[in-house]
Amino acid sequence: MDKILGMLGIAQKAGRAQIGEEPVGAAAREGKARVILLASDAGDNSRRRAAKFAAWHETPLLAIPYNKQTLGGIFGRSSCAMAAITDIRMALSLAQSLGLAEDDPIVAGLAAKSRRVGVKKHAAPKRGAGRT
Repeated sequence: MDKILGMLGIAQKAGRAQIGEEPVGAAAREGKARVILLASDAGDNSRRRAAKFAAWHETPLLAIPYNKQTLGGIFGRSSCAMAAITDIRMALSLAQSLGLAEDDPIVAGLAAKSRRVGVKKHAAPKRGAGRT
């Protein structure tokens, strides 16, 4: 199986993917979408909506080289025009797997956010720390 499709399947199983227009729109409005993916044969309406969702929080919008049927098949649906990845590290890995260069603004932005998330996780105190 293709590496990118495998990553999308893992993202869904991990609960880190939103599938379809309504869930993608909700994730984008809430600022949880890290990257929005658009099927290669998505219609003009879907393209406009995806661009609108991406603009809300400056979320990267990536066209992927798979049609709606292939994308839907990964997610257990008959078709899917758009999806969103909500995990920053998965989004970064996906962008890199799509062949975007390290100096591409999308990859650079995702990498910077990923580093900030990593710093925050390491700086946060553990629950129950200091209790005896």
